[in-house]
Order: sequence, then structure tokens, then C-alpha cells
Amino acid sequence: MDDSMISPCPRSGFSSPISSVAAADMYSKKNKRKAEDAAFSTPRVSCCCHFTVGDLLKELETGKYGDVTKQMNDLYERRMASLEPFYKDLPKSMSSCRSTDYGRDMKKRSEEAHQLILIDSDEEEAGDQTPVQLRQDVLFTDTFPPNVTRVLKGLEKKGAYSGVEDGSTDEDDEQCQNNASDEEEPSLVPETCIEKKGIYIGVEDDSTDEDDEQCQNNNAELDDMFQEMTFALESCKDTSANASSDEHVTDDEEDCDHSFILKDDIGYVCRVCGYIQRKIDSIIEYQYAKKTSIRTYKYENQSVRDEEANDILPGEMRSSGQDFVATEFFAHPRHSKLMKHHQVEGFKFLARNLVNDNPGGCILAHAPGSGKTFMIISFIQSFMAKYPSARPLVVLPKGILQTWKKEFLKWQVDTIPLLDFYSVNAKDRSQQLEVLKQWATTRSILFLGYTQFSLIVCNSTTNETSSACEKILVKQTSILIMDEGHTPRNENTDQLAALERVETPRKVVLSGTLYQNHVKEVFNILNLVRPRFLKLESSKDAKRRILSIIETTKKGNLLKKSNHEFYEMLEGSLLRDGNLDRKAHVIQGLRDMTSKVLHYYKGDSLDELPGLVDFTLFLNLSPQQKREVVELKKLKGRFKISSDGGSIYVHPNLKKLIEYTERKDRLDEVKIDKMLQHLDINAGVKAKFYLNLLRLCESTGEKLLVFSQYLPPMKFLERLTVKVKGWSPGKEIFMITGDLDTDARELNMEHFNNSSDSRVLFGSIKACSEGISLVGASRIIVLDVHLNPSVTRQAIGRAFRPGQVRKVYTYRLVAAGSPEEEDHSTCFKKESIPKLWFEWNGVCRPEDFQLESVDVTDCGDNFLETPSLHEDVLSLYRR
Repeated sequence: MDDSMISPCPRSGFSSPISSVAAADMYSKKNKRKAEDAAFSTPRVSCCCHFTVGDLLKELETGKYGDVTKQMNDLYERRMASLEPFYKDLPKSMSSCRSTDYGRDMKKRSEEAHQLILIDSDEEEAGDQTPVQLRQDVLFTDTFPPNVTRVLKGLEKKGAYSGVEDGSTDEDDEQCQNNASDEEEPSLVPETCIEKKGIYIGVEDDSTDEDDEQCQNNNAELDDMFQEMTFALESCKDTSANASSDEHVTDDEEDCDHSFILKDDIGYVCRVCGYIQRKIDSIIEYQYAKKTSIRTYKYENQSVRDEEANDILPGEMRSSGQDFVATEFFAHPRHSKLMKHHQVEGFKFLARNLVNDNPGGCILAHAPGSGKTFMIISFIQSFMAKYPSARPLVVLPKGILQTWKKEFLKWQVDTIPLLDFYSVNAKDRSQQLEVLKQWATTRSILFLGYTQFSLIVCNSTTNETSSACEKILVKQTSILIMDEGHTPRNENTDQLAALERVETPRKVVLSGTLYQNHVKEVFNILNLVRPRFLKLESSKDAKRRILSIIETTKKGNLLKKSNHEFYEMLEGSLLRDGNLDRKAHVIQGLRDMTSKVLHYYKGDSLDELPGLVDFTLFLNLSPQQKREVVELKKLKGRFKISSDGGSIYVHPNLKKLIEYTERKDRLDEVKIDKMLQHLDINAGVKAKFYLNLLRLCESTGEKLLVFSQYLPPMKFLERLTVKVKGWSPGKEIFMITGDLDTDARELNMEHFNNSSDSRVLFGSIKACSEGISLVGASRIIVLDVHLNPSVTRQAIGRAFRPGQVRKVYTYRLVAAGSPEEEDHSTCFKKESIPKLWFEWNGVCRPEDFQLESVDVTDCGDNFLETPSLHEDVLSLYRR
């Protein structure tokens, strides 16, 4: 019931039965109710969030906003109280409809009534889908005057109401239409008012313009009230975005009509009952719903290459060089939660280069042990989830294949077959072709060693099977991953040529030590991932700036110089230019040139480890060794001097072993044991240092790593340890060399790290420089100087990496006064180039690129401060 029920209507034949005093009292009460209504607050709801409704329900249940049913009853009571004066003047039959108990009286009247007028009911018929207003008038009995019944019947025929029953006949309807103007009974409200507000009965019309305006104001206020009530009711409904459009649920259906939403820590979960449809660990494609571009990648002569590849493969398999639509790209939640900041940035860097409208290769130059493998595994799985037809190829050193597979199994979120030639013993080309066909036709990842890959792709035979293998590798690869990507750095080699022939533009180089020996090697890798790198527009401007300031002895137009001459000028400037400001500008130009292609990380996350102390010790050779060095300098050939010197610096007696025996006998244990019978350990300065350090490690429970690039010194020290300590190979002593098979390598590595009996591991510095973990050791001896300083850095990274629980001490042994000292100087200069190129922070000082001299008696290392260990140390430096 609303206030307009008591307002005079302009065309009504009745006069208002309410006195002026009563009316004043009624409007006073109305103003008081408006103030009371204003005291109620309504919670605001944001419809943009799927969880708003649930939050609103929880808010309403707290009682903060009152009880909706109680407020509706109070509202009804206030409206009926305002009509009390009106009901007193109505006929008894009409006033009897007033009741203080709304629910009970409504039920009673519904049972007694024969003719009901239902105006804008809340309840709809089962088949009625017409929207209705939320308003209901008083229901009256059949005591209406005949003229009212006839008019209502007429309105029903006009479609104003439905479901109205009365006792009138067609004859009555006709009489109503013909004689309506002659009737003396009061007329109803105008039709316009009926359509909007319903039928008002028993109200006399004695209105004025002021009363009519008051009626409209009252109606507007009532509309506002019902609008607020409608909003509140709608807010309480379950309006999930995924809710079914069927509003009529039968009793036979399930208790919960599941409405699934995605939560990144759970998976697809019902927002109503909490049922988990699919866990997050098994979901990876959820993040790729949007497309940011409709452009596709196009490769030159694509259709021709597809046809060639499809001639080899069964069925209608398309080349995996097919179009890939560029879209948003994310890491799986399981991976992203574990990624460190540099890994997140690396993942975004990969996505920017590989998943866009113009894809191109890139280089990840992250420090050893910083998690490159985990990051690229996450990227590959996201890429394959996004593009199921993609065929990744991972080319890597054969020795670290098992490490990669273990990492894949550890971080996989989707089961993807991992294929290779070695696990299935595919030795001939026909067997290898079957593996390649399986890779090309099924969703899988292929692993190949660098040597095996180059043998297949650079095959010069005309054998049909070999050609088929070559075509599949060259044409089917969608994304090419090259771990230890500095391996194919030398131009005019089969490895680099084979990798360049792969037709995909998505090539990724992973390297912990990108710079190896020369600047040109870095540019060879840049040309691999981005062909004709220096010819790109982004490179030309940086090259001009560098050439405009670089110091060089070359004459003529520098822009017309060859690429090789440019590389030489760069290297010379970085090594020899004493003008630090000019050097800084050259470095900045290099960084600008490579910023979009090369992502560098020096390993700040390794600062979380206990620490690394890197010593260089110049040892005073024994008199016998000094005599041998004099003869050694007379030799021709740098490699001969280096290899023979590597043995002599350990112990001079090794000279006889390497000079007077055949190569296969140099490692003969019987001959070495015979030589050890009459050995003076003090004659070999490095052998003596090794035994003293081993003794100290044994006393503190630490393990020792010994690296060398030559086998005779390691075999000598192994047999010396057996003789002096009585230890056994395979229990306390372990060795890893390049000719050791993968299973034996893994076994030695596992036993050394985990066995309490293990004490020392001898490793070929080349074989142990890539992809293995030796965190069981905390002390490292580098017996000789490798001409490539990055190899030594990689070897040290085997122990100084995540998983290490002790501070790592490294001892680089250099024979003072020998050719080895010159080699060390050259290698240290090489080390300064990547530090300048990748790590320079804007302030170049000469001392930043020099070794720090340290007092051996106060170096911070308890071992080195022991007299027995440092008695032969001439000078000590710390990196």
C-alpha cells in the first residue's frame, strides 16, 4: 500500500473523507518516517567483481544493515497506520481488510474471496516470463459496486490485467461501454494512472492542482523506496558470471549447481560448495585466453618447405614452422612462485623475443648456478601449452643430457615425452629416422648432442635416409635451445654451420660464460641467433658511435672496414686503451647494441650462499723443477710447453713418464706405482701442496676437488693418495674424465656428494665445467692455467652453486718463474673484457681490473695461514 492510495484523483467522483487535521497529522508522520528511512544505510555493491555478491551476503548476515524481513514488516505497518483515518470512514466490508497480522489476514482473505484483483504481484506464473514491478495492492472481496466490476472487466479486455474474475457478462460489458458516461457512480482514475500505479477504489475525487502535484510527489517518493528495495533484493541473488541461465531448478537436480572459477593457488573450484574440478598443478593453458594480435608469422618459402617435410613424414603432418599467433605469455603459477627476480626478468625477455609478431633469437648469459635450466624448462612448457604443434629441439653437450632430463621431470606440469638417440641406442641413420619421425608427429621434445647434430645436418652423403633425417631437423624445429651455447662459437666449424641451417627464427643460446677468448666469438653467437647482426638497423647506429670514438691505428673510412676488423678494434680498445672515459663510451655502445638480444646476469643470487674466496698462489718451484723449466722453455710450440709443463710443475719425475712412454702407457697404474716407490715429495711443489691441503681437509671433514686439463698429473696424484693415505678409488677417491660414460659419471658424482666416506674427486676441467653439481666439496685446487679463463670459472661453479652449505675456497696454483706465469697474465686480461662489457657500473678504476695482493699470514683462511701449507707461497692474490 502506498501514499497515493489516499490522495485525491482529479477525475474521481468521490470527495476525500480525510479531514485537514488528520491530513496534517498524516504528513507529519510521513516526514518523521522519511527521517527514519534516511537513518538506514544500504551497502554499495560493485558489479565488476565476481565475488561481490558473496561478500555482500556475508556483510548482510552480520546484522550491520538490519534484517530485510523485519524492515519490510515495519514499512508495511507504518503505511497501514497512516491509512487508519481513511479506513474508519470506509464501508465495513472494505475496512475489514485492515489487519495487524499481514500474513494471517492475507491468507484468510484469499480463502474468502471469489473475485481477486492482483496488481503487480511478486510471484510469477510458471510460464510467464514477463518482467514485473515489485508492488502489490490490497486484495478486496467481491463487494465491489457493479460499475466497478464492469470497468475492471473492460480493462482486462484491454490487456491491463490478467487473471481477474468477476460475475459480469458480455451484456454487462456492452452496457458499460455504451452508458459509461451516464453512470452516476464514481469513475476510476485515468487510464494513464492505472497503467503505472494500479487501481485505486473507494477514493473520492475532490482534487486541486496542488493535490495533484502532491500525489505525483508521493508517487515519486514511493518509486524511490521500491527502487532501493528492488536493488537490495537483486544484490542478494547469486549472479555468478558462470551461472546457468535456467532459473527454474527442479528438486531432482543436484544440491549444488556448480559455478567454477579459477584460483591460481587451487585450480578450477566451485565458488558455491568449494568442489575442486581440476587442480592447479595440472593446468597450464588457463593463462592464454586472450589474443593481442591477429597477425601470424610468415617464413619465406614456407609452403615449399612444408611440402618437402611432409613428403618424409606420414599422414598430413604440417611443418612445425607453421604460423603461431602472438598472444600474452606467462609462466605457470607453480614455476612463477619459485622464480627469483632475475629468472622472472629472463622469462619476460624470452617472451619478448620469441612470442611476438616478428620473432627472433636471443642469448641468456646468466652466471653458472643461477637457474638457467629451470627458467628455460618453464618457458618451453608454457610455449608448448600455448602452441601444441611446436617441436622444441635442445642441443647440448652429451654429458649433461641426464641432468636436463632430471630437471624436466622435476619441474614438469604436463607430461611431455623426452626423446633422444642415446636412451634407445639409435646408432644408425634408419633407427635415428624413426626417433625423428616420432618427434615430428607427436607432441614431444628432442635432445641431441652438438657432435651428433652436426654430423646429421652437415652430412654430405646422398643417402635417402640421411637426407630425411637432415630435413626433419632443419625444417621441423619450432624453437632451438642451445645449452652451453658458447660451444659453437668458432666460425667455419660444422657445429656453427649446422645450427645456422635450422630454419626457425626462434633460437636461444644459454651460457654461463658467454665470453670465452675473443670478442669475435661473441659476435659469432650473435649472428647465429640474429643473422647479419651488424647489418640490423638497431646495430648500425651503435656501431657508428663506437667507431667515432674508438682509438685505433687503422686508417681510412672505419665504416667500410670488415666485421673482423671491427672486432679487432673493439678487443684492442677494451684491453689496451688507457683512457677510461673513452673506454666507458665504447662499452656503453656495445651494451646499447646488444640490449634487446642479450640478457646478462652476473649471479647476485649466489650472494645468498656462504661465500666464495678465490686465491691465486704463485709457488716457488723446487731446484729440480727450475732446471726442468729451463729445458722446457727451449721447446717449440705453445701447446707442447703447456702440456709438458703441467706435469713437471706437479712433480719433475712425471717428465720421464710423459717422454719415454707411449700415450696409452702414461696412465698405467703399475708404472706410476713403481715410480712412487722412490719418490721425494718435496721435489714437486704442487704435489706437496696437494698432500698438505688434503691432510687439513681430512681433519675438518671437508671434501676436496682437484681440477686439471691434463690426465697424467691427476692419475699421478690419485695413485699418490692411495699410497700415502691407503684410500681406495670408488670409496674415498673418485675421478671424472671426458671418456667416462654418462652412468658412471652420474654415479661418481652422487657418491662423492652424498657419501660420508668420500674425500677427494679428480676432474678433467673440461669434462667437469658444464652441467654437473659437486656441492659436496668446499675446497678446490686448480692445478694448471687453462688458456680459456671461462673454463676455470665454470669448473669452480660446480661447487659454488645452489646447494652448497659451506664457504668455498679456491686455490689456483701458478708455477712462479715459468711459462705458466705468462699464461696466467694473458688469461687474467681476458677475464677483464667480460667484466667491462657486462658488469661495468659506470665508474672505471685501474684497481678494479687488477689482482688484490694479500698477506698469506693474514688472508682470512685458516688453512693457508698454516705454515706447512704456505711455506712455498711466493705471493698470494685474491680475485
